[in-house]
Amino acid sequence: MRVYAGIDAVTKRRHDLVEIISVGPEARKQAEAARARLLNQLYERRHPRTDATVGQLLQRHLRESVIEPSTRSTYEGYVERHVLPFIGSIKVAVLDADVFDSFYAELRRCRDHCDGKRNGVDHRTPRAHECDGRCRPHTCTGLSSSTIRQIHFILSGALRRAVRWRWISENPIDQAAPPATPRSNPRPPTPAQAARIINEAWKDPDWGMLVWLTMVTGLRRGELCAIRWRNLDLANRVLHLDRSIAQRGRRLWEKNTKTHQDRRIVLDPETVALLDAHRERAAMRMKMLGLGFDDEAFVFTRAPDGSSPLRPDSVSQRYSGLARRLHISTSLHKLRHYTATELISAGVDVRTVAGRLGHSGGGTTTLRTYTAWKSEADQRAAGDLAARMPAHPNLPSVLPPKIEIEPKKPYERVAVAVRDDIYDGKYPIGLQLPPVKRLAREHGVAPSTAHQAVKLLREWGLVRVATGLPTIVLPRSGDAVDRAAEPTHQTGNANGVGPGEVRPLDLEVRRLGVPVVRLRTSADPSDTATLHRLLLGAIKRDGRQPAEIEDYELLVRDGDAPNRGILTIYVSAVL
Repeated sequence: MRVYAGIDAVTKRRHDLVEIISVGPEARKQAEAARARLLNQLYERRHPRTDATVGQLLQRHLRESVIEPSTRSTYEGYVERHVLPFIGSIKVAVLDADVFDSFYAELRRCRDHCDGKRNGVDHRTPRAHECDGRCRPHTCTGLSSSTIRQIHFILSGALRRAVRWRWISENPIDQAAPPATPRSNPRPPTPAQAARIINEAWKDPDWGMLVWLTMVTGLRRGELCAIRWRNLDLANRVLHLDRSIAQRGRRLWEKNTKTHQDRRIVLDPETVALLDAHRERAAMRMKMLGLGFDDEAFVFTRAPDGSSPLRPDSVSQRYSGLARRLHISTSLHKLRHYTATELISAGVDVRTVAGRLGHSGGGTTTLRTYTAWKSEADQRAAGDLAARMPAHPNLPSVLPPKIEIEPKKPYERVAVAVRDDIYDGKYPIGLQLPPVKRLAREHGVAPSTAHQAVKLLREWGLVRVATGLPTIVLPRSGDAVDRAAEPTHQTGNANGVGPGEVRPLDLEVRRLGVPVVRLRTSADPSDTATLHRLLLGAIKRDGRQPAEIEDYELLVRDGDAPNRGILTIYVSAVL
């Protein structure tokens, strides 16, 4: 059943109301009912209860909506630049899905809504100026899918009100097809880039503190600018967030956070120490002015008395300039991506990450938008999966060269005995070793000694060990076997540090890849006992148990070298 409904307001093409009737004995009766229904719809459109246009509807809709000033300004800009020039004068009652589909197609074609002849110029500024190389021939570039979706939601909200006000009987935009939700592709800075950024930022201690806090908390720029000293409980390592700074042009105002949440973020000890030093600098500046320290002062400010916050736009511009100097393509907001990615890769559950970032929805936004693909985590997953796979039947059945040592300790004697059994064929490649407790009974040692023996066998490249699975005689192949055949007790390192040489060291303790604390001491970097003791002490200061040492690693840098290169990385894995 087809009923002529006039000419499309955007495309100027014929518009029909169409309904398909299924074949059957009731087809004629159903067709008559469809005809009456379509004619009634057409009558309501041609004789509506109101003559209001789309522009008039949007004006009233925005006036009566309760939204943040910055959001209102954004919506008004979309309406002024993109909606009113095309459908602003169309009566609300004659809107149809075809109108919106044509409208969205035009938005995808050109954001400047040119005539399609491409003979204009894209000027660098709308103000009067002399054109230079920055003013180029016009190239049609459509609006992004996310922007068109925002315009769709503005129109949808206004038309829902029109239905409630009985201006129209149904919402015509329900049948329109807005662009699909764009697929998120966050690109946070890599850990190496993040290190370069923070090292450059620390040249100005106040600026470095802001960038550091952004990295470790993932705060929005408005939230950073709104932090006052009263929001920081340094004794209990807690940051309380309840406000944000908004900016539109030169106007600043304080408002609730984006999701209207009050949230408390626990800070690590190093960040607390840095904030304490930042507070001392602020107090010194106030003292020089003859002022007492005020807890209501802003933490990040250009005013000596802390009475005014930094401008969010200025923070973004300064960060972008820093990134350009380092030839890194990134933005301040991508530090939120960096924080989310690093936390999730370190094993922090999604709900906790979402809570720190201030996301609603239980972590859906966090996973969909802010978490980049983490190659290190993917590599760890691949390694864990490979370790749990059964032995491949076509693996080479060649054992690595036998490592001859003179056993002195009980676990070394057990390892040598099992090694000989492997080379003698008692334990063929692909079959499992006896359980640790059985090995301990057979050799008359404690189970912990047998554990150490299995660890040494793995270092020699003779067995594969995976949590929850039996220990398999499965030598590594290629370079891994060659490395395993090298002596395990070396007398130096690649940086030329000999055994027994005590020197200044910069130590960085990491838990699951996330920096926990940095230390400076003098020690022998080749002395594993000293490194183990230092790592245990750092774990205790972090409030953890020594049994969690498997989650930690100790990066040892040369404290005297100009580039502070890494001498060694100490880890203590528990089998």
